[in-house]
Amino acid sequence: MNVSLKPFDFAQAAARAGLQPNGQPLRSSAATQGPGFQQALSQALQGVSRSQTQASAMQREVQMDNPSVSIEETMVAMQKAQIGFQATLQVRNKLVQAYSDIMNMQV
Repeated sequence: MNVSLKPFDFAQAAARAGLQPNGQPLRSSAATQGPGFQQALSQALQGVSRSQTQASAMQREVQMDNPSVSIEETMVAMQKAQIGFQATLQVRNKLVQAYSDIMNMQV
């Protein structure tokens, strides 16, 4: 049985890891296409805020007896806002837990 090892190519190994030979991250088009985590989280929070604002406005209109706003639509909007808020709260709790776990890791 003939076992031969190829010489180690550092540049190729770094490229497979997504790094340049100097250790800097590669600038690939795949990484820059989508929004980053911070942008995605910010957009999600803004969406939840908009749904809560819309539900509050609809609730105010129903209380003022505006005939163009139905109570059914208002209740659905309020439930959507509540579900969005609960989901956001769960994501926040998971992020805080992950942060706590990382901070408690022994190095």
